[in-house]
Amino acid sequence: MTSGSDSTVTAPVRPATGARRRLVTLVGPAFVAAVAYIDPGNFATNFESGAHFGYLLLWVVVLANAVAMLLQYLSAKLGVATGRSLPELCRDSYRRPVVRALWFQAELIVIMTDLAELVGGAVALNLLFGFPLLAGGLLIAAASFVILAVRTVGQRRFEAAIAAAVAVVAVVFLYQTLAAGIAVREAAEGLVPRFDGMSSVMLAAGMVGATVMPHAVYLHSALTKERFAPGHGLRRASLLRAQRTDVFLAMGVAGLINAAMLVAAAGLLYGTGAEASLAGAHAQLSLRAGESTATLFAIALLASGLASSSVGVYAGEIVMQGFLQRRIPLYARRLAAVVPALVVLGTGMEATRALVMSQVVLCVGIPFTLLPLVLLTRRADVMGPWVNRRVTTVLAGCAALVITALDGILVVRTFTA
Repeated sequence: MTSGSDSTVTAPVRPATGARRRLVTLVGPAFVAAVAYIDPGNFATNFESGAHFGYLLLWVVVLANAVAMLLQYLSAKLGVATGRSLPELCRDSYRRPVVRALWFQAELIVIMTDLAELVGGAVALNLLFGFPLLAGGLLIAAASFVILAVRTVGQRRFEAAIAAAVAVVAVVFLYQTLAAGIAVREAAEGLVPRFDGMSSVMLAAGMVGATVMPHAVYLHSALTKERFAPGHGLRRASLLRAQRTDVFLAMGVAGLINAAMLVAAAGLLYGTGAEASLAGAHAQLSLRAGESTATLFAIALLASGLASSSVGVYAGEIVMQGFLQRRIPLYARRLAAVVPALVVLGTGMEATRALVMSQVVLCVGIPFTLLPLVLLTRRADVMGPWVNRRVTTVLAGCAALVITALDGILVVRTFTA
């Protein structure tokens, strides 16, 4: 995906005695970003899709994950090549009104992301222990500080904690998919792009918003710039290969989890008339596969909410520092992000519906993240020898156009319905 002569960078990692050990020391940032792709918003949209349309929108999960892989790789490469995050480069490259507009929509994205994570975590605590949703949201917000505190011990340990949460969700949904069974023919037909009315289009937009996460793109460039710095040391080819492997593994796992969610929902909920909500999914799992399976579902939802909430707060720091060169105390940022979620929980709004709508808002914000990323990574004066090949820019540009068109349909439908 890149062109130009070979160059070297310095990586603050211990010398490795072999290729495998070196690879292990280089992977990690993509797994932190990947947890955003399996957050409670994904649970809500994937289960609603499977419950209402069966396997119909499985192709949306696959294509959205492919786009996410490309975006996360470009973001990772941007951080390594420049030693700067995407928000920092936007601040340097665009006029102040544009930068402020980008910052405002990025903050809205972070708030909507946090809403999904806190609401999902609160639902998980309600399903597991019967906690009221508002109390559960407060507990999730407090617990996310504990996970963030691991960062003070070391970035690698923070990455390991997040990767462990991803592993929990992956194991649960592998088991759930096997328990639900797969209708192979119907699943194969679900890989053929098509819709079934405007309601499926709107849900597809929510699925894209839940799968292609703008805050994860901002964060990934910051994670790799912190891990690697321009200079002389590790060969460029080795580092690029490591970044591709990191993204492929992390996003591949996230994509399989999302597909497993939809498949499990299609197998357990489609055609039953059951409520297409997280609570409804939990009840159906208990009825059809046993209480232990339903409990595992709630545990996966809790792990997802906790980990993704911590990553969301981390991304919020990157957004404000990069666009505005300002920092605010962590507790103040957490409070600002948690208030909308607590309002939703406190007013009794249906949790799954709130999650789906938050993902629709995220979908609208995707082009404002994707376009600067594509424009910056295609510039030789920014990327040097790491500049995109033309085919990479074309593919990313096509993805931007498709997502923007989907956003346009969504906006028109929302305001004319």
